Amino acid sequence: MPARSWAHPSGRARRRVAVAALAACVLVLLPGGPAAAAPSDQPGGTSGVLESPDLDRLQRRAAEVQDELRARQAEVVAAREALAGAQRAVGEAQAVLDAAQGVLAGYQREVADYAAAVYRDGGALTPLTLLLSGGDPGEVLSGLGFLDVVDAHAARVIGVAEGHRRAALDEQARAQAALDQARTRADEVGARVAELEAAAEAVTAELGDALAVVDGQLAQLQREQLAVNEQTAASWRAYVDQLRAAGLAEVPASALRDPGLALPDRLVPVGAGGGGAQRGVAQLPGRPTSLLVLPVETLAAVGGAMEALGQPYAPGTAGPDSWDCGSLVQAVYGRTGVSLPGTQGELFARTAPVAPADVLPGDLVFLGSPESGLGHVGIALDPRTMLTADARAGAVVVRTLPGDQVLGIGRPVLGQRSPAAVPEPTAGALRTECGNTVYPPSYDGGRAWGGYPNGLIPPSAMCPLGVGGHSLRCDAAAAYRAMAAAYAADFGRPLCITDSYRTYAGQVKLYGEKPALAAVPGTSNHGWGLAVDLCGGVQSFGTPQYAWMVANAGRFGFLHPTWADPGNGREEPWHWEYAGS
Repeated sequence: MPARSWAHPSGRARRRVAVAALAACVLVLLPGGPAAAAPSDQPGGTSGVLESPDLDRLQRRAAEVQDELRARQAEVVAAREALAGAQRAVGEAQAVLDAAQGVLAGYQREVADYAAAVYRDGGALTPLTLLLSGGDPGEVLSGLGFLDVVDAHAARVIGVAEGHRRAALDEQARAQAALDQARTRADEVGARVAELEAAAEAVTAELGDALAVVDGQLAQLQREQLAVNEQTAASWRAYVDQLRAAGLAEVPASALRDPGLALPDRLVPVGAGGGGAQRGVAQLPGRPTSLLVLPVETLAAVGGAMEALGQPYAPGTAGPDSWDCGSLVQAVYGRTGVSLPGTQGELFARTAPVAPADVLPGDLVFLGSPESGLGHVGIALDPRTMLTADARAGAVVVRTLPGDQVLGIGRPVLGQRSPAAVPEPTAGALRTECGNTVYPPSYDGGRAWGGYPNGLIPPSAMCPLGVGGHSLRCDAAAAYRAMAAAYAADFGRPLCITDSYRTYAGQVKLYGEKPALAAVPGTSNHGWGLAVDLCGGVQSFGTPQYAWMVANAGRFGFLHPTWADPGNGREEPWHWEYAGS
């Protein structure tokens, strides 16, 4: 199979021929039969939802169940709160009754003690004993009056205590009735929720079957992506071999920057689309095609980028195991002595621009839109193909270059320009980084990606964390592994994890166990493959481990959502979410 070549329509050109008559060279895709793979319109072919009518139909059924469960969620919470309140009221009423009975019993003991004392001292003190033993009539009358007062007071005290006891009994009866009513309501709501849970479970198996079909399709798409990567790398090596055979694989950029004055022997300029000659490139005339001659720095940078194909994307990382789009560009050119900044914005601001029509291999392609501003940077391989660390693909891939999203082209070997304004988001749009949306730390909504339903992401689109069976979306997984390595370096032990990606079936099961606490199935952030629950000290506010996460997680794209912070209703120190892309 012939390799890609840089073609020119005429081999008769000479260095002094008017460069305006020379057409820009184009890197031609490898020809091939039906089995030949081509770059996907979706980056890497791993993040665009696949057409699956069965999955769409079943997801609609699952969504209906989700809507009913969500509608019932408030009833579940209200019923459980009412039940808990009734149980508290019964407890409080019992405490009041116990106290009233204690007071009554105390008074009764005092009366009994008095009676016992009289008995020990020679019998009860009554009006008759006073008359028989009395002396002076005045003393007898005084004694009889004293007895009346004592009896009246005792009766009054015991009567009040008895009244309190009876009131407490009535309150206890009312509280018990309210408790019985709350239990009945909770049972009714629970029965309805159980019906909905059964409905969710009924579609879970069918969803799993449909998902298996989609996963097989995705796995095939990934195999095709691997073929694209391998074919592209092979074509690049073949092109470099052609330059070596011609003795032109070591031409420095400095020798090609001013084609109007002089070029190395045998070389002629490459025409620019707007007239004149392109800087930083030349060609060797020949038949049937001319050979494009790129600087040795560009050859080395593109070759280095080819070696990174398939490695994970992770924001804020700069190799060797994972990359973001800006750091990959910076690293591969930095190894050749071409110093570049490391972010997509700084690269756009400082890289020398060329006209989009003049794009050549090794040029930087800046993508975006008027609304979201600059959102991506990659390395052009030809006018239709680019190599990049792509956030949506979660890896370094060869992908289709979307011409309608090109905001600019830059040529690193031409040096840096004075900083230019970087296109920014407008009208409140969220910014994008390396091809995907960056959510603010206060964002509490679901982070859907790729079009897959929550909890129904094909396993082939996920990446392992290297701990048990835990997995996340591939860019989140790469970021987590980097964060876990930094944590282990500081604490001398691995970062502890209890939960990560949660399937739809897993959400249904958890909801059945904790309907008042768990998210409605199909709405959990765990179902997007972007959330983790941690342990080992992180699960408690105020620990050194939690403090480390607060100080460092952001470097790796993870955040602690505001709803889980102290004082915000649901305090979950263990819950962290990836928002790096």
